[in-house]
Amino acid sequence: MTSSLSQLLADARRNRTVLDTLPPELLPSDADAAYAIQHEILSACGARIGGWKIGAKSASGPIQGAPLPDTDLHADGARLSREGFAPLGLELEVAFRFGRRFEPSTKPYREDEVLAGIGSIGATIEIVASRYAAWPAIDKLAQLADLQNHGALIVGEFTRYREDFPFVAPSLRFAFNAGNVVETTPANPAGDPRRLLTWLVNHASSRGIAVTREMVITAGSYTGMFFPREAGDVSGHIEGLAPVHLTLY
Repeated sequence: MTSSLSQLLADARRNRTVLDTLPPELLPSDADAAYAIQHEILSACGARIGGWKIGAKSASGPIQGAPLPDTDLHADGARLSREGFAPLGLELEVAFRFGRRFEPSTKPYREDEVLAGIGSIGATIEIVASRYAAWPAIDKLAQLADLQNHGALIVGEFTRYREDFPFVAPSLRFAFNAGNVVETTPANPAGDPRRLLTWLVNHASSRGIAVTREMVITAGSYTGMFFPREAGDVSGHIEGLAPVHLTLY
């Protein structure tokens, strides 16, 4: 049965609106409730899981994630309207695809098994958006339920996985209308984002969801969040990966 919050969030995503208020009784009671709402949202929107976003706030901190509706994934060079993304934050990330399928299992997958399954990597631009008017001053579990503030994902060309890629702090450039928007040294707060993958596979598996070769798994920002105030062209280039581009109009 779909919860009241999941229906409100699904309607807000579909209609590109925000919720002005959030009654306390609709807040998820815990992380499991928030994760259940995520999947109810996809079901209510008639969307399949096209990928996942995963992240952590420190190199040893807890991991969170969210399924990404297939309708929210866009190819390199996408043109998207700024309307309906509120706020509108941009992040440059590394994403993974597996070279094998991980079926649901009652036994957790081992880390070495998951890492051996990585097939390819690519750069992505995530649009961060919220269905809550008060974001970011909103309950963390409510944000988790809202697909962890996901708006859209622009997916660059993938290339064969290499173990020696500098995942912790790659060289990169992230620009808006040709101007650099990275103000700090590029780094992923989760440390090496590959550490997030085993959590994701087991998180999905425990819910009866297979992680497939087609799914794009984007794994946290190297650039922090940039909020453009106008329409324009966004470009991201992580050294060693194909560049990724987005036009906002």
